[in-house]
Amino acid sequence: MSPDYTAPLQEMRFVIDEVLRAPEDWTRRPAHADLDAATAAAVIEEGARFAVEVLAPTDAVGDRQGCRIDAEGRVRTPEGYAAAYAAWVEGGWPALAADPRWGGQGLPQLLDFAVLETLLAANHAWTMFGGLLHGAVATLSAHGAADLQRRFLPDLVSGRTLAAMALTEPQAGSDLSQVRCKGEWLDAAQAADALAGAGEHAPRLRVSGSKLFISGADHDLTPQTLHLVLLRLPGAPAGSAGLSLALVPTRREDGGPNGVHVDALEHKLGLHGSPTCAVRYEAAEGWLIGAPGRGLAAMFVMMNAARLQVAMQGLAHLEHATQRAWAYAAERRQGRAGGPSAAAGPAALAEHPAVRRMLWTLRALTEGLRVVCYRCAQLLDEADGAEDAAQRTQAATRVALLTPVLKAFATHHGFQGVSLAMQVLGGYGYVAEYGLEQQLRDLRIALVYEGTNEIQAIDLVQRKILADDGAGLRALLVELETTVAQAAARPALAEAAAAVAACCADARAALPALRAAREADPQAPLRAADDLLQALGWTLLGWAWLAMALAAADGGDAARAQDKATLARYGAQWLLPQARLHWAAAVDGGRVLP
Repeated sequence: MSPDYTAPLQEMRFVIDEVLRAPEDWTRRPAHADLDAATAAAVIEEGARFAVEVLAPTDAVGDRQGCRIDAEGRVRTPEGYAAAYAAWVEGGWPALAADPRWGGQGLPQLLDFAVLETLLAANHAWTMFGGLLHGAVATLSAHGAADLQRRFLPDLVSGRTLAAMALTEPQAGSDLSQVRCKGEWLDAAQAADALAGAGEHAPRLRVSGSKLFISGADHDLTPQTLHLVLLRLPGAPAGSAGLSLALVPTRREDGGPNGVHVDALEHKLGLHGSPTCAVRYEAAEGWLIGAPGRGLAAMFVMMNAARLQVAMQGLAHLEHATQRAWAYAAERRQGRAGGPSAAAGPAALAEHPAVRRMLWTLRALTEGLRVVCYRCAQLLDEADGAEDAAQRTQAATRVALLTPVLKAFATHHGFQGVSLAMQVLGGYGYVAEYGLEQQLRDLRIALVYEGTNEIQAIDLVQRKILADDGAGLRALLVELETTVAQAAARPALAEAAAAVAACCADARAALPALRAAREADPQAPLRAADDLLQALGWTLLGWAWLAMALAAADGGDAARAQDKATLARYGAQWLLPQARLHWAAAVDGGRVLP
């Protein structure tokens, strides 16, 4: 992306302050009681300034130069990346939402997500380097032994050390049960303690094997990278039950190499500024994280955090592409929007009905997804800091339900949205000068990594809906229907509210139909999964449009209130019918796959 990106600060503050009313939540949470809306806005504004002024100018450069392996076997990043990262760490930004126990600032995840949006929109590839920090910190905090936490968390929180997630192997992509990477015990007594569920210190391991598609496995931004490696210990059973998780640094304490080798960098469609590495571990020393055989449970802490960050990639690209499309359509004059007329000159593209529909679709997607993604971040804060235990549990359950939806829905429609923006620009959208072709290349992988979108749909239907007999989904629908009822009482929103209400009714009807279909055919939920995810995603957008319109109507700005009501009406009329089609398809148990 080029430096033409402008952070949508006004829209971001509107969502945080007025739609989600987050500052009111902070007053009820001891850890954030001193945080007010003005301070939060200042934090986001400073983060956005860094994104626009420092980071965005490196984006096209990084795409052209890419990464390389030097003569010493280290990954060298594109021009400007290291300086930008040093400035980011110097400013204390990696520690924004981290636990103060380890040097973090303890600010809400919601603010971190907002800043993250601006970083990703400015330079997706650069932001990938720090993208796993939060997940690595969460994994070590939840499963790491106390000595590992004391040793590594302060540097991770500060950003002085970065992290990599090492799961995939040539034969083990989505099916991690095929992982072959091995760990050997270095201390027999520690091994016995670990296997017995005892011991105060993390057991030391020696790790050997190969991993593939590892983002940022080694580079010149930091002297150390911590690999979280999925592996098998001696005597471990076959399958996923035999997997354990290890922490493996690229460097030893004395700064010497630790047997972690980057053998090659992948040549990719996009994200050229982010090194995707083939890694070999040769008796590399590390430590066990968590209990033996519990590697997937520990790894999913990191992976779920990463999936929400990937959802933000879809939103960020949508925002930037939408800005580009609207700006171009306002200036470019072509044809006559109102039909042939000798007196009329060429009209701006934005005046043509076909283009207007594309532009409003981009707006509806972008603004709706921002509300839903920010709401998920707000729930993360509730799950971590609400005083009431029941509220914490409910929020965590809601985040678990939303995570696969947001990862898949935001990246799918983010990619489609960038393509739609390219269509607005016509031939100019296809050339590098306008930046959209790089966005399209960079974002495509987001539909694949951190679990393909199809895997997200399966996770949603099997583990998040059917596993609790739909209790989590019904609780979510109560929240959506509360907003619908409020909107239905406003004449300007009644039509849109009725459309969203119909989608919620479809969702409620889908639950018994899905259970019945599964009883008749165990594969039925798998056939329905993609439709169900899309249906729920569109329903959430319908709720978001209503929530924005209600907040704007109560905000005293008549022009904004009319604008958001128009957006809700457009979304209900032109886009929300897709939700009902997907709900119908999800419960059509008669559909077969050849």
